[in-house]
Amino acid sequence: MAKEKIVLAYSGGLDTSVILKWLKETYDAEIIAFTADIGQKEELDGLEEKALATGASKVYIDDLREEFAKDFIYPMFQAGALYEGQYLLGTSIARPLIAKRMVDIAIAEGATAIAHGATGKGNDQVRFELGAAGLAPNIKVIAPWRLEEFRNQFPGRAEMIAYAEANGIPVQASAAKPYSMDRNLLHISYESGVLEDPWFDASAPENKEMFLLTNAPEDAPDAPEYIELEFLKGDCVALNGEPLAPLQVMEKLNELGGKHGIGRVDMVENRFVGMKSRGVYETPGGTILFTAHRKMESITMDREVMNVRDSLITRYSTLVYNGFWFAPERKAIQALVTESQQNVTGTVRLKLYKGNIIAAGVKSPVSLYNPNIATMEADPTQAYDQGDATGFIRLNALRLKVSTGVAESAK
Repeated sequence: MAKEKIVLAYSGGLDTSVILKWLKETYDAEIIAFTADIGQKEELDGLEEKALATGASKVYIDDLREEFAKDFIYPMFQAGALYEGQYLLGTSIARPLIAKRMVDIAIAEGATAIAHGATGKGNDQVRFELGAAGLAPNIKVIAPWRLEEFRNQFPGRAEMIAYAEANGIPVQASAAKPYSMDRNLLHISYESGVLEDPWFDASAPENKEMFLLTNAPEDAPDAPEYIELEFLKGDCVALNGEPLAPLQVMEKLNELGGKHGIGRVDMVENRFVGMKSRGVYETPGGTILFTAHRKMESITMDREVMNVRDSLITRYSTLVYNGFWFAPERKAIQALVTESQQNVTGTVRLKLYKGNIIAAGVKSPVSLYNPNIATMEADPTQAYDQGDATGFIRLNALRLKVSTGVAESAK
């Protein structure tokens, strides 16, 4: 009888390496290790060898960077998504793509379950499992950190290191960093450890080594740098006159943003599971793209269309953060967003300087801005009669006058 197959989301770190071996022993199953290349760079080095040495029967390391940029980052940025006014959702938006590919592999391999190393306190467990539920409702999910038997066996890092050593698992048993991190094409996040104290100053000079993508603003070049981003229907398609695919745009903007100290965020946010947590983020390219996109919309998007789209930003951002990427309501909002972007076409010029993104010009062949109408001089188009404003103001003032009159008469 063939063994059960389990597809494990594998990073090569201590947790997922131990989980790989533990799953194989506990379930007497074949473990297929899956790693999504979504921009982790050198973190992927040697992963296949590690997984096979740990007991995986097969290893997938799939380059999903282009799909990540084109089908996840770009649509999310069209929606203006910003969680709790600060977070550009770098970790959140990666999880549905990982879940999607993990489910695809499970189906192709005839696996009966997928597994992950997310803890029972975080958001990622929810994101992975809601993603799987939205794509393959019948697939089983194994979350070891939520199983009492696993937690009893591994109450701390020391027990995991001892298990790795006893089983010949090729994991470096060095002291843990004073924080954890997660990297992809859009950002790096840092949390836990020393960062659990919200009074800890991550931006202090002595903590510079923590940041991998960005210079400290005070160390950024003393001269500003101008860049031009070209948009077509809400998507950035060229940088400084060079046509680029979404992946290339993100890579080049990350370099530029990192150089100029752009995209650092330090915040306390509300996790879906109910607690507050402190996170520090580096999102250099995403911050530039987000700002440029908004500037492009300012000259090309109808006011009321913008009002409708903006009214959905909080809802949309929360859906992404909480793991509902494949939910019907997110898809419905996305359809509206796509329609809203039909005229978001043109060029934005920005000045990058010591952590700042400064608007330096915007133009569009479909601009809704008409200087002849907006001018304070005589309007050659005669599209606007200033005298009409009298009636406009009078009508808008009517309810205010009535409301105030009623309140005064009730005193």
